[in-house]
Amino acid sequence: MAEGQRVYTLEELRNQRIGTLQHIIVGLPTGPRGGPFPPVALPAGLDWDTYVGQAPYMDYNGKNCHWDFRWWYRFSGGQMTDWGAHHNDIAQWGNGSELSGPTEIEGRSLADMIPGGYDAAAEYEIKGKYANGVTLTISDGVRAENGVKFIGSDGWVFVTRGRINASNKDLLEEKLPANALRLYLSTDHMGNFFDCVRSRKDPICPVEVGHRSISVAHLGVIAVRTGWKLQWDPQQEEFVGDNAREANLWISREMRKPYDYSYLG
Repeated sequence: MAEGQRVYTLEELRNQRIGTLQHIIVGLPTGPRGGPFPPVALPAGLDWDTYVGQAPYMDYNGKNCHWDFRWWYRFSGGQMTDWGAHHNDIAQWGNGSELSGPTEIEGRSLADMIPGGYDAAAEYEIKGKYANGVTLTISDGVRAENGVKFIGSDGWVFVTRGRINASNKDLLEEKLPANALRLYLSTDHMGNFFDCVRSRKDPICPVEVGHRSISVAHLGVIAVRTGWKLQWDPQQEEFVGDNAREANLWISREMRKPYDYSYLG
């Protein structure tokens, strides 16, 4: 799907072409379930201690390095933080909350992981809510199509890589009026980045927007791992309400020495 089509679809949402936005469904790929993986000999040339870095130490097992690092919570967050970074960006932009985030979040793992194997949830369901009343569901590929579906009072629009769909196909062809809200358009993200380095203007996805997109993914991981229904303050970027004190401990973790901030000094 051309980037122009994606932006036009989000412009339709922001101009209420499907009525009042009510619910967003983010579909992410299902993660792998594998293991157990016993320790194995290190490959020649791999400095494993440095690779593990500030994360809690674990032995090398051949399935916790390179591509597969993402299936371990000590290194990543599974598909929630992998594909989630991309699709949550579109969900937030369509909702007009790209500089904010949900105010409520809860989640659960829906498949038991194999002891001694990958521990990032492979199947999951996250429920969230924004201050504007829009609700959010993030699910794995068993339960939701890979992409983002926006459901409004007058219809729905679905967006994914290479394809868009809508309850009313005319929405995909009709032009917006001249006075409609318009969004930032970039058809070449690398070129957009270099152009903005030269001009000092913000790119289509400035740092704050990227931070907010991945924050939704991290909130989902915390909700799944704790099993708590949590309240989030997007302005202060901290949990509030029930279980807030315990939940805020999950925002950061102690860094394994010597790979803490002093390692950079």
